[in-house]
Amino acid sequence: MGVARAFVAQSGLGRDAAERLAIIVEEWVANLVEHGEPPPGSRIGLRLAQADDLVRITVTDAGRTFDPRDADFEGPNLERGGGAGLELMRAWSRVAAYGRRAGRNRLVLEMPLG
Repeated sequence: MGVARAFVAQSGLGRDAAERLAIIVEEWVANLVEHGEPPPGSRIGLRLAQADDLVRITVTDAGRTFDPRDADFEGPNLERGGGAGLELMRAWSRVAAYGRRAGRNRLVLEMPLG
């Protein structure tokens, strides 16, 4: 999450936007590691960019194919905890693009700053 912290420090995002961004990045990366089954030693790429009134979050990984627009939310998992991260991501950002090429997923999220 060092990339997100450095981006926040450099971009001067307000506290609320910075916290939303940190949660979005943390939830997505945690889900990739836990559910995406990336090959050992593979890398997760993260790029953050501010464009006017939004932050563009681009994540690449070699895990299983997963387009978050197709996922159904069945409520939080009360037995193990968690389960609401994807819904938080959907509430605070939108999927601008998703694709898979050469064995890698590429997800672009846009988080409004207003």
